[in-house]
Order: sequence, then structure tokens, then C-alpha cells
Amino acid sequence: MDNNLLKIFEDLVKIPSPSLGEENVSNKILEYTYLNGINAYYDDYKNLIIKIPANDETKKPLLLSAHMDVVGNSSPVNIQYSDDKKYIQTDGARTLGADDKAGVSCALNLAIFIAQNRELSHGGLEIVFTRDEETNMTGINHVNFEDLESENVLVLDSDSLGNFEIAGAGYTKLDIEVKAFLGGHSGNDIQDKKRYNAAKLVADLVSELPNGVYKTEKGFTITSCNLGSIVAGATDIGIERLLEKSEIEKPYSKTLVNLSADNVINTSAYAHYSLRSSVRKYEDELIKKFQKQIDKFNKKYKNYASAELKTHIHMLPFEKSDNQDMIKIAKIVGEKINLPVKVQSFHAGAETHVYANKTNKFGNKFKPVLVGVANIYSMHSPNEKMETESLKKGYEFVKEIFLEYNK
Repeated sequence: MDNNLLKIFEDLVKIPSPSLGEENVSNKILEYTYLNGINAYYDDYKNLIIKIPANDETKKPLLLSAHMDVVGNSSPVNIQYSDDKKYIQTDGARTLGADDKAGVSCALNLAIFIAQNRELSHGGLEIVFTRDEETNMTGINHVNFEDLESENVLVLDSDSLGNFEIAGAGYTKLDIEVKAFLGGHSGNDIQDKKRYNAAKLVADLVSELPNGVYKTEKGFTITSCNLGSIVAGATDIGIERLLEKSEIEKPYSKTLVNLSADNVINTSAYAHYSLRSSVRKYEDELIKKFQKQIDKFNKKYKNYASAELKTHIHMLPFEKSDNQDMIKIAKIVGEKINLPVKVQSFHAGAETHVYANKTNKFGNKFKPVLVGVANIYSMHSPNEKMETESLKKGYEFVKEIFLEYNK
């Protein structure tokens, strides 16, 4: 079965599958399901759904999920093994795509295992292979969740073998706009103390706002915020001039700065932040701290300038479930196969976040976990490589979880 697993992985990674260009890799998956008598079909968004029905109605189904798209374009994927055969990689021209074809391979191989072992008693297996995870997550957001019966979900998409991640940070965008009520000429009007420069004001405001780690638990970051950009002085005229240039000198941002209106007392400026948190109350606390500084600013510059904070939820958090069943199963399996299982939270987004905020066919909330089935290094880069033995161990981990789940 290990050899079959690596063949599946090789077959899939050889096929370029950029976001929204997954058709060829999904066709290859369908070849495997057809040859093994497995029920598979496309949903309305061309996500691929696999369903193996229960043969024991006293047991519950389990859902596996992975995404078919990879970071990269449609150029050929030339794979090779390292000299010591420990790693599979490309020729260095592009990404490998182990994210997430390692997860796809493990899920597909488990489906084949179940189909070939009909005497195995189980409550059913559901698999969702999604599109477009790497860019906009449109695939997972187009899944018909009411067509799925499972509650427990293993999202096979972590980059380290044995990771069992039970909570993940949400992603909220914070935008601050500063307006100065009086502008003017940087020479003739510079002495007027009522003419505040919005660029200077936003810099002063940002220096008072939180940035970096806000809360940690057991050594893991739970809540943080990050300043993404400050924009001021980049007038529409300057941007138009930039766009009109037939050749633009890099870095583009520096060119734009050189075209900025330094002879103007700026009247508008902007700051953009990302806020990540896996605990909503901490996110609310942090937003209140931002608003407190905004209110303080508005009080100080009343009649001369104003600041406004706007929040936009990009991704809801994946909050820790009270259910401990899958954690217990993972630990039992880890001891059985001699694999250290790392139960933890993670400070990024994944399809777990969408599952955690949806309900299944019976109106029950999904209980997702992000699982690592391989050690993947330099992910998303031309230097990406995957440890081959880790994939075999990762598949064993997933298979044994399914077997323990169905005891």
C-alpha cells in the first residue's frame, strides 16, 4: 500500500493545478476512483466529492478534506528524488505542490483501502477535494455542507507530520483613515499651526497602536495584529503618472514615493492592519484598544482632523471544540504507531475555519482538526521538497485514526 501511495502522489504532483485550474488533476483522481469502484462526483463548483457508504449503521461517518490546487502556474512539474532518496522535489523551476497533494494522496489512498477491504466494519467515509484554496477559498465556500453527514472532519493540510491542530486564528482586516480638515501649500502655508499634515498624523497614531503578539497560551500565539501598510501623499495624480509610464523602475513603491506630492500639506492618510485570533474575546479586546486610541486622537485634534476605524472579517476563527474524542483517538494511534502527536493551535487560516462555522445535513456543527500528514519544507517555493517516509507515516496515521474511530 505504501508503494501505491507514492505512485498516487507522483501522479498528482506531475499535473500542474493552479487555483481554478484543477480539472486535469481532478480527472486523474476520478480515474483512481473509477478503477476501484468508488462513488465520486463533482459538485456545482467542480469540487470533487467521494462517498463510501456505511456498512454498520451503529457507527458514525468521518470526513476527510484536502485541496487540489497548488501555488504555482501551469508550467510542467518535473519531479526528482534527492540522491539519498529521502526527499521528492522538483528540478527547481517551480513548486512541487505537496501542499496539498500530500493530503489528497492520503485521503484517496484510504478510500481505495476501504474499497478493497469490504469486510471492514465502518460508519462511512466522506472526502471533499476542494478548488482554489490557495487564493480565495472559493472552493470550500461553495461546498454544499448540507449534503455531508459527518461531524468530525480531518483537514489534511498541515506542513508537519503529526500536527493535530484543534484551533486556528481568524483573520480580520482593520482600516484606519485619517483626514486633516485644512490642506495647503508646503511652503506658503507651512507656518499655519491649524494645518495638520495627515501623513504625520497617521504616523503618530500608528506609533501609539498595538502591533505584534497580543496574547499567548502555552507558548503559542493566540492573538496578534500586524501593520500591513501606511499610505499618505500618494495622490491620484501621482498614481496616474505611475500607470502612464511605459517602463517602471523597481521597486514600484519607491517610484510612487518619488511621484508623491511633497509640496502639499496632506489631507488624507491610511493605515491597514491584519488581526489574527483564535479566541474571539481577545480579538474584541484588541479592537477596543484600537478604538480607544482613535477616540483619544479625535478628542486631541477636534476641529482640525479626524480618524475612523473600520473592521472587516476576512475569515472567522476556528475556535477549539469542547469535543475531546478525536484528540483521544489521535493520541492512542500516535502511541500505537510510534508517532509523536502535537496537539496545538495554529496562527493562520485554513479550510478548518470554514468547516468550524458550518453545519452538516443534520444541523450539527462540524468539528474540524488540521492534520499534518507529511514533512514539507520550503513550501510554496521552487525549493519545496517533501520527506517521502513522512508521507508513508502520515498515511498510516490517517488510516489508523479511521480504524480506531470505527472500533
